[in-house]
Amino acid sequence: MSFLHELDVAVSQGSAESRERALWYATDLLIVGRYTDDEIWMFGEIIGRLEQDIETAARAQLAKRLARADNAPIKVIRKLAFDDSIDVAGPVLRQSERLDSRTLVANARSKSQEHLLAISQRRSIGEEVTDELVTRGNREVVRSVAKNNGARLSDFGILHMIKRSETDSILFDQLGHRKDIPRHLFQQLIAKASENAKKRLERERPEAASQIQSLVTDVTGALHAKFGPASKDYFDAKREVAKQQHRGSLNEKQIFEYAQSHRLVETTVGLALLCSLPVDVVERVLVDKNKEIALILAKALGFSWETAMALLFLGAPDHRIVAHDLEAMKREFAGLNVETSRSVLKAYQSRKQAVAADSDDRRLPQLHTS
Repeated sequence: MSFLHELDVAVSQGSAESRERALWYATDLLIVGRYTDDEIWMFGEIIGRLEQDIETAARAQLAKRLARADNAPIKVIRKLAFDDSIDVAGPVLRQSERLDSRTLVANARSKSQEHLLAISQRRSIGEEVTDELVTRGNREVVRSVAKNNGARLSDFGILHMIKRSETDSILFDQLGHRKDIPRHLFQQLIAKASENAKKRLERERPEAASQIQSLVTDVTGALHAKFGPASKDYFDAKREVAKQQHRGSLNEKQIFEYAQSHRLVETTVGLALLCSLPVDVVERVLVDKNKEIALILAKALGFSWETAMALLFLGAPDHRIVAHDLEAMKREFAGLNVETSRSVLKAYQSRKQAVAADSDDRRLPQLHTS
């Protein structure tokens, strides 16, 4: 466009005062107009040359004007984002859609905590960016990420925040109110929380109460109701499985064979021995409609998908699972982290052991071979 060429000439020959006037003129033209990519690039070149000569306050004003512009020159926006002054960088880091995830990650790795805080306040943030924010950021940054519903969190990021929440009650509350934390990680969050924090979260988020209670209250399982603590079936199963354990053959292969044969009691007792949980708890995990904990248990024990699948079919109504649901469970199992799953299992173990001391009359006999 001819006026861009004329503006370029004016920039080259004008005084400092006229150059600043040209900067605002070019910026206003860019914001209100519709231009081709080549024209936007030329605007960027002109604005970039003008921006070099102005004071911090004027650069901050430029950043505010361009931060919301969909056609802001990427080169200029990136330069503003990496400005040492947060007054300049802040507006574009918080608002500009012209910054991609790679640029935001580079910024988070190299700039100040104020820059990280600005990034954490964006309308939407990808997982690769939030990973950087929660590992490099200070307490204010991490809290800001936690309360930003537009911030997508990876399992890695959530685990890091859960660890930090052990000494930060505000962060715990913010994580507890997020609806996108997977159930197994939410349970790990609860497992590490104080009793006061649990009660506060139950009051403020009633729909989470059942998940919280599942970790702090021992509920008698269907196996207990079906067979009873003195059932001959139970003791026969326990005797057989205990022999397998004594011979060192109670392993994944044996569990797979029990499950494939639809031997619920033997499978449950065997799993209870392997993962050090009460029998009724394991049985409840197997027959629960929500199969996530069963998958976590299998992953924590290092089982293959084939064994996990056998456990799923064992606990399913009529031993049937719709193909679509089974495929979704397979993907979920593949995505589970072994160490994370073991952490969740340990949380269950510690909670159940604590509860067991106060509920002997409701438990099945302890599983031991002596």
